[in-house]
Amino acid sequence: MELNLQLFAVPFRKVSKTRGRKRRTHYKISENATVKCPKCGEEVRPHRVCKSCGTYKGKEVIKKEVSE
Repeated sequence: MELNLQLFAVPFRKVSKTRGRKRRTHYKISENATVKCPKCGEEVRPHRVCKSCGTYKGKEVIKKEVSE
């Protein structure tokens, strides 16, 4: 009869709160990147349709009425 034992890495001592928090200092949320719409100049998230003019990659995707 064959025994299949799996050995896992077990920490020798508990990781202190300070040490764990020091390790996690670089896990930060970055702010959303934005680019300017080439048609209207509005700030838009990349690879998305502009909400103000309705264009994407220079083509009109959503019909928007121009209010003057």
